[in-house]
Amino acid sequence: MEEIFGYVDGVVFAEEERGFTVAKLKEPRKAEPTCIVGTMPSLQPGESIRCKGTWKRHAQYGLQFEVQSFEVQAPSDLIGIQKYLESGMIKGIGKAYAERIVKEFGMDTLKIIDESPERLAKVPGIGEKRVERIRSCWQDQKGIRDVMVFLRGHGVSPGYAQKIFRTYGERSVEKVKDNPYGLAKEIFGIGFKSADAIAQNLGIPRESPLRIKSGIEHVLWELSNEGHVCYPRAELILAAGEVLESDPSLIDKCLELLIKEGEVIQDELLVWVRPLYLAEIGIGREMARLTTSPLGVRAVHVEKALIWVQEKLRIKLAEEQIKGVSCGVSDKVHIITGGPGTGKSTITKAILAINEKITDKILLAAPTGRAAKRMSEITHKKAFTIHALLEMDFSAGGFKRNRDNPLACDLIIIDEASMIDVLLMNHLLKAIPSHARVLLIGDIDQLPSVGPGNVLKDMIGSTRIRVTELKQIFRQAAGSRIVTNAHRINHGEFPDLSPRSNSDFAFIECETPEQIMEEILKLIKVRIPKEYRFHRFEDIQVLSPMRRGVIGTENLNAILQEQLNPQKEALTRMGRRFQVGDKVMQIRNNYQKLVFNGDIGKIVEIDMSEQMIKVAFDGKLIDYDFSEIDELVLAYAVSIHKYQGSECPCIIIPVHTSHFKLLYRNLLYTGITRGKKLVILVGSKKAIAIAIHNEEVRKRHTGLKNTLCKFLT
Repeated sequence: MEEIFGYVDGVVFAEEERGFTVAKLKEPRKAEPTCIVGTMPSLQPGESIRCKGTWKRHAQYGLQFEVQSFEVQAPSDLIGIQKYLESGMIKGIGKAYAERIVKEFGMDTLKIIDESPERLAKVPGIGEKRVERIRSCWQDQKGIRDVMVFLRGHGVSPGYAQKIFRTYGERSVEKVKDNPYGLAKEIFGIGFKSADAIAQNLGIPRESPLRIKSGIEHVLWELSNEGHVCYPRAELILAAGEVLESDPSLIDKCLELLIKEGEVIQDELLVWVRPLYLAEIGIGREMARLTTSPLGVRAVHVEKALIWVQEKLRIKLAEEQIKGVSCGVSDKVHIITGGPGTGKSTITKAILAINEKITDKILLAAPTGRAAKRMSEITHKKAFTIHALLEMDFSAGGFKRNRDNPLACDLIIIDEASMIDVLLMNHLLKAIPSHARVLLIGDIDQLPSVGPGNVLKDMIGSTRIRVTELKQIFRQAAGSRIVTNAHRINHGEFPDLSPRSNSDFAFIECETPEQIMEEILKLIKVRIPKEYRFHRFEDIQVLSPMRRGVIGTENLNAILQEQLNPQKEALTRMGRRFQVGDKVMQIRNNYQKLVFNGDIGKIVEIDMSEQMIKVAFDGKLIDYDFSEIDELVLAYAVSIHKYQGSECPCIIIPVHTSHFKLLYRNLLYTGITRGKKLVILVGSKKAIAIAIHNEEVRKRHTGLKNTLCKFLT
């Protein structure tokens, strides 16, 4: 094994998850930099490193030094120091400031930053605030470096070292040593496998109760990501066995310990993690309170109200709609469900108009920003996201609005209720005052919530809450092939794919994924903007059933980014590339930033010096530290599930038999109903047929239906 030494002249490629890196190493007395490759996580330009490894000749890239082990040292010459500071590693120092600082302090630069940072104020342009930011970041970096070294020593990539340090601070190493499994619970992006690898390196036995119990909880939370609120005990033990590779009898014993400790709950043969169990119980309790409490406003004379509202809105309500409006102005809690074109919006406007005659305390809400915006457009009244309505409490955690501080309303109308998971529904119901009327509107044939549960369907299935089910498609909507084909698919019938001019629905037949990709590019780059005047960023959205494969969201995003937003400069993290102008999606609820799972925005600035990305979401600018960008993914193409509750003028959906595992009727139905003016399916008729005939919706294990039956007798 040979040894080479030098400073990092530049990082060509870095995959933060595994730490695999390709870099240029400038060795003393060598004119050309050496290409080094290997697992070198968090390597920064300017760092001096001593590498041990072997020389290899790559067929495409030529001579490379394959690194087996390496040591990082402080930069040892002026060029190295300047490159180190230019790397963006320290907030507040970009290329210009790095040059000025090195010019001022020379070889003493790093010593000054470490021991006497106040002297940086001598450098032109650096004020007290910037000095403090540099000092603070330098200290953080020292702490982060300790965490990196510790993690690296235990065989795990420290790509998440900044997140660990931000959560635990100076106690990072101590906390990880005490319970490495806490990382999987508390640090977004670190899974059980990574935490388990650290634990094994720390000498925690594979059969340790700490490991087994952590593994069981991990499996239950992973199952909740698939929509399950609870899980059958026997199947849970099998699933945990696959992850832990441990004896089922040991898993069974540790599960009993968790039940005794109250960390998980078992009721009959089903098992919950405690928070999800309490959420379902909470929904049952709150629904019982709301349905049995007296109404706070005077009763409506329903027949007179129906005559008045039809005259006022100049409409003629159908029989189904009359039932919906009647119940909406008389029931304490009512559910309205129906597909596109069945008149949900008309009913909402009628119920609003009647209730506005008896109270001005009316709230409208929806789970997502786009759904709330659409509700505002329909009703001409301000609608809120549920999160905004409940008001996040950052100091205490949770929401400010709750049973002790309820919302000020006599009526609350919630649209897109099928998207609400058990945790959010529990919080929402707690905040509704007992005297208020509650109207839930949604389409139970769409995909259920991204989060755990199937709340609206369980509420309807309990038969304890009165429901208006809308089936009739009205004349105006009947002229839309988006609407008629959505209903055909929902009823198990093949859609009308015949080519028609001036139609809002089209099908382009392609046999291979490569042909589908080529066709999608033509549509977005040329045909749709030219023929329909749709903006290719704002008005067109590609929805794909899967992440992987040629026409999965990951590859589609890479190709569409390259074709629609070519840029020379980019930020590369986690093996992904982010550029100014990119369309991105938030993939987890972030209550600090008030951006939520599924929100779509646009990158407007990447500041390498401050290590910040600015993203515009519906007009509001949100800052992301570079260590937080694993919360963002490119959104030129997104999954149908993630796009629930949103609409776009033009929707393009690739449908191919390679997606057969995810070709479900309600998935295709949901995707099609996201299009407002144009829907284009690109792919094969066989794939469409597979989806239509696959009505076996993936079962979600929940306990809410039984809970509601117990509370609402």
